[in-house]
Amino acid sequence: MSNGIIRDFKPLAGQDERRRGQRAPAIDPELALFLGRWLKAPHRIGALAPSSRYLAQAMARQVDMRQARLVVELGGGTGSITRALLAAGLAPEKLVVVERDERLHRLLAERFPGLRVLQGDATQLVALLRPLGITGASAIVSSLPLLSMPKRLRHRIVEQSFALLGERGALVQFTYGIASPLPAREFAVSGRVAARVWRNLPPAFVWRFERKAGAIARVA
Repeated sequence: MSNGIIRDFKPLAGQDERRRGQRAPAIDPELALFLGRWLKAPHRIGALAPSSRYLAQAMARQVDMRQARLVVELGGGTGSITRALLAAGLAPEKLVVVERDERLHRLLAERFPGLRVLQGDATQLVALLRPLGITGASAIVSSLPLLSMPKRLRHRIVEQSFALLGERGALVQFTYGIASPLPAREFAVSGRVAARVWRNLPPAFVWRFERKAGAIARVA
């Protein structure tokens, strides 16, 4: 009986040895880079991982590709939303991507050599785009972690954005919380939830904001 038990366990022992000989699954280099940048500056990188394709597609759907003159993406990251905007039909010459982080900017420039990818701060957006002759935008698509930023920086980014958008342009912003990332008590904008993305990790809410009629965009 004991010999039978030993014999029955031999294949299992062999399997265990083969498992020990196998290499551990490789970490996705894009995820590793994104996580590393988040650990270095969590107030600048809004998530532990890049946006899922479901979230990226939901963001891209908020842009009217037929009417868009120019779209500005804030916080390009590793390019998930950039890729979705292009796949949805946005012409490359109508897209400008802004990324503050040096390594992520370099990655974006390598992945999208035909795009205008700028390294810069969204709090200086108007001045950053001026050398390109850009003074307006149809839509701004943002992945910036607005809620985790100091109030002063958050207001500055919104002011800069709507100085370009005017009264007809839209600011598209996602958040992981159910509350608006731009509370009405702080900003002269009207907003609504345009999409709920349950297949993102964590689930995300896509908001669409427009400037209230008569509101003046302040740019200091």
